[in-house]
This record gives sequence, C-alpha cells and structure tokens, in this order.
Amino acid sequence: MSSRRDFITLLGGAAAWPLAARAQQPAVPLVGFLNSASPEVFSDHLRAFHRGLKDTGFVEGENVAIVYRWAENQMDRLPALAADLVRRQVAVITTGNYTAVLAAKAATTTIPVVFMVSEDPVRLGLVANLARPDGSLTGINFFGGELTAKRLALLRELVPTAARVAVLVNPANATVTETTVREVEAAARAMRLQIQVLNASTSGEIDAAFATFVRERPDALLVGGDAFFISRRVQLIQLEARHAIPVTYSQRQQAEAGGLMSYGASLTDAYRQVGVYTGRILKGAKPADLPVVQSTKFELVINAQTARMLGLAVPPTLIATADEVIE
Repeated sequence: MSSRRDFITLLGGAAAWPLAARAQQPAVPLVGFLNSASPEVFSDHLRAFHRGLKDTGFVEGENVAIVYRWAENQMDRLPALAADLVRRQVAVITTGNYTAVLAAKAATTTIPVVFMVSEDPVRLGLVANLARPDGSLTGINFFGGELTAKRLALLRELVPTAARVAVLVNPANATVTETTVREVEAAARAMRLQIQVLNASTSGEIDAAFATFVRERPDALLVGGDAFFISRRVQLIQLEARHAIPVTYSQRQQAEAGGLMSYGASLTDAYRQVGVYTGRILKGAKPADLPVVQSTKFELVINAQTARMLGLAVPPTLIATADEVIE
C-alpha cells in the first residue's frame, strides 16, 4: 500500500512540475499594432514588419505576442483602439500613419510608440529632433508629400501633352492633404499646368470624383499618397481603365494592380525598419535614443500594359530610370 501511495504522490508531483516551471517562465512581451486601414491591404507590409522583428530576434507566437487593431478607414475609431492597447499594457505601440500616431500619443505618455509618417516628424511635433527624439516616440519618415512634385514631373514626362491635371486627396487625413496640395500647386505653377483638387474620403466620393473628371476631362490624374487610396486601389484602377485617364499613384501596389505609374518611398522597407525599432525597444532601447530613420529607398514602377491600353508611348528615359516596368 505504501508503495502505491508513493507512486500516486510521485505522479502528482510530476504533474505539478511543468505547471511550476511554466509559472516561473516570464510572459512574452505584448506589442500593440495600431493602423487606420484594413488588414487585407497590408499583407506585404505586415510580412516586412515581421521580418524586421525577426532581424532583432523576435518571432510572433514564439517569444512575442502582437495585438492588432485596425480602424478600417474609420479614423474616429483610432482613439478607442489606442486606449484599448494601453489598457492591455502592451510593451510598445507601432502605428502606421499620422492619425494613428496622434491617437497613440494622446492615449499614453509612458508606453513607447514607433511611428511611420510621411511628413517631417519635427514639424508635426512628434519629436524634438531627428537625431535625438527626446521622448517616448521614434520611427520612420518616408517622405510622402515631399515627393509630390517629383510624381507630377514624372507624370508630365509620360503624358507630355497634359495641360490640366486633377489631384485626388483625402480630407480626412488633413496633414498629408495640406502638404500634397501645397507641393502640387507650387510644382504645377513651375510647369505651367492647371490643377484641379478634388476630395474623397469614401468609396462613393471616389465615384463622384471620377464623375467630375468625366464631365471636365482633365488630361491626367495624380492620386494623393494616402492609406485609404491604397486600400481602394482596385476601385481606382477600374475607374482609370473605364474612363481612360492616365493616373499616377504613390505606391507600387497600385501600379502592380494595373495602375499606370507609381513613385514613392518603399513602404515595405519602411515597415521592416518599424519592426527592427520595435524589436530594439523590446530589448530595452529607449525611443529617445533611437534616431528617426529617413527613407532612402524610392521606387518608380511603370505598368507598360496600362500605358499601351491608354495609347501612351513610355519614353526610353523613363524606362531606363524605372525600378520596374510591368509588361
């Protein structure tokens, strides 16, 4: 009987060992991922973010957990989503655009925030200076608005007869819109182009904007660099094809999906860098000591098939400078 009791005691102890061991293991750090868009738009960027985390030694599901919060292009949801991440006591919050950064910044002054913005973060008031951010925020500046003039020049090179260019912007993203309009108007004056600015914050407003284009027949269209327009790229490209309007976009995903041309910083590379900074903060680095990274990788993508459909001959100079020509 004694040996049986000892055996049962031994069994009970053996069952308790892994529980005790598990209790002693530190919990994996929790990362909050806050984005204004929807997840299906960001599959490539999420892979890049995970690659950056892995470069610093973190793999989701193994030694780090991630809580994803998507606003689905409803900007007014961001403050509540940011507050939820703070309640969950995440170790760091990573954000995808200026509106999301503001929501995170308003929700916490103690949790580190890694941002990705298209504007100068010093001018936006996010950091004291680029080399030493001097607070709980740091991240990546991928130059969105500042590239607008270059995008307009490339569009003019591809459509040399263009005299009137429409510009589509998202007023819900006021900071990016203001920079885009300011830059495009200055560039248009220098090129002697007429500019017409139209707003769209919903799918229906995109349709309405194209109805205006059909009535007024501009020679080309520049679509602002906004996450909402990336998420609506299929709709925009179908309208571009239906109405035979040459359109330039900010991201290669849009040209890959059938848009005429895109020029902008590589968001894939920017998201990888966000992943690296997130990992470094998880390892103990302070945001104040991590300089803001400025994008150095820019991509010109031309969809030659769309150009042919629009009756446009792509100049050899553009083909030579393009990072990718889609045939």
